[in-house]
Amino acid sequence: MAADQHGRHVEVAQDGEVVALADVEPRDDQGVVRAALHVEAGHLPTGTRTRLVDAVLDLPETRESNRLEATLPLGDAESLDRLRERCDEVQTRPAGASCLVDAALPTAAAAAPEGPGRLSEPGGAGHPGEAGGQ
Repeated sequence: MAADQHGRHVEVAQDGEVVALADVEPRDDQGVVRAALHVEAGHLPTGTRTRLVDAVLDLPETRESNRLEATLPLGDAESLDRLRERCDEVQTRPAGASCLVDAALPTAAAAAPEGPGRLSEPGGAGHPGEAGGQ
């Protein structure tokens, strides 16, 4: 993941190929972070989208915020399900080929995901600060 002046770029890699990415930046509004999630076309391994959502929600900028404004592909049920699992008061609306999500972020203590889903996989992203899990 690379950082720039205005935000962060998160990538999820599988077998050395980037299969999903997100651009995350804090808004000028206090406590609001905006994320644009993108996935490669075609078949992706199960959990790819979940790992991308987890990486975005685990960023320090996101954990310090109150609200998330996210854009994801319309019909991306895996990402939307994970957002609903990890966030409060999730509201969605379609916008062309995208789904706009507004969600209340949980407190830092409640934000960490449970279970083995946070373990890195060979060629996959393990933690938000690691590109490709390496």
